[in-house]
Amino acid sequence: MSEDTKYYVIKQKAVPEVLLKVVEVQKILDADPTKTVQEASTEVGISRSSYYKYKDDIFPFHDNKKGRNITCVIEIRDCPGIISTILNIFAKYHTNILTIHQSIPINGIGILTLSVDILSITTDVSAMLDEVEHLERIISVKIIARE
Repeated sequence: MSEDTKYYVIKQKAVPEVLLKVVEVQKILDADPTKTVQEASTEVGISRSSYYKYKDDIFPFHDNKKGRNITCVIEIRDCPGIISTILNIFAKYHTNILTIHQSIPINGIGILTLSVDILSITTDVSAMLDEVEHLERIISVKIIARE
């Protein structure tokens, strides 16, 4: 992720219609796994390409943080102690680590996948991800799933 990437909470009325429709497509796909992206996109009135363009950038915000899970993929440059540093940041923000998967580094770059439970005592998730993202050996941080 670039240094300009930030996370915001904004009111629904300020969100462009296409992004709200992307969320609707995702709800349809979650409710009926037999539907295709094309069918769900047509149903809400956006193109399939619009869905794919924005699908990883918008998620509904849930007021009740307790019990919400997120899964992040973190691309890292291989060096001793980097995963420990990342885990310490997640601990600092009071998340509960559910799963950790580390790929074998290829050409000095590895992938770390973390699933965490956002507890009621978890502080600012956006700040946590931003802190991880700005570590020296981090190439990118991406949320791939939220529950």
